[in-house]
Amino acid sequence: MSYKTPLLQGKQVRLEPLVLGHADALAAAAEGDRELYCWSPVPLGKTEAAQYIEEALAAKEAGTAMPFTVVRESDGSTIGSTRFCYIERWSWPPGHALHKRATPDACEIGYTWYAHSAIRTAVNTESKLLMLTYAFETWEVFRVCLHTDVRNERSRAAIERIGGRFEGILRAHRMAADYIARDSARYSIVAAEWPVVKQKLVERLSRG
Repeated sequence: MSYKTPLLQGKQVRLEPLVLGHADALAAAAEGDRELYCWSPVPLGKTEAAQYIEEALAAKEAGTAMPFTVVRESDGSTIGSTRFCYIERWSWPPGHALHKRATPDACEIGYTWYAHSAIRTAVNTESKLLMLTYAFETWEVFRVCLHTDVRNERSRAAIERIGGRFEGILRAHRMAADYIARDSARYSIVAAEWPVVKQKLVERLSRG
């Protein structure tokens, strides 16, 4: 079961459904010092960007992902990409109140990267607020997970700033951007924690 990707509108950014027409803009957003992306799978050039989008859309069709492109409101420029991924629907038994539940039970936020111009700005905070609000208040998920390469200290700090709770290290969890079996730092936010997490995110954005 695939899910229709919404437009998530914020004050500084909007998250648009990712389509093949975004390939050129994504390739442009990823230009610059590649050291920024040493831990993340970020497309290099238009050909890789098109392939990146095709793979994301295949996952969307399979019902396991919902990919976005991140657009800056001030100038309309594409500044990155992110997605809901590893979307889970649990097998609630017949007769259970959630047996015919039409929305996911859990998901992950991942494949997130931004252009150099968006680093150390409020872009990530607002993007995560938009996505977490959708996950917990529209889908009413029970859990949102976030994983990152254990070596990626910048990403780990960013996840902790938005309220992700560290759960541990998953060894040889996924293929890394440098093509080794990476260890992943696992974080999560559960539904009971969301009101406090949301308040802190809103406060962070209000401080600029």
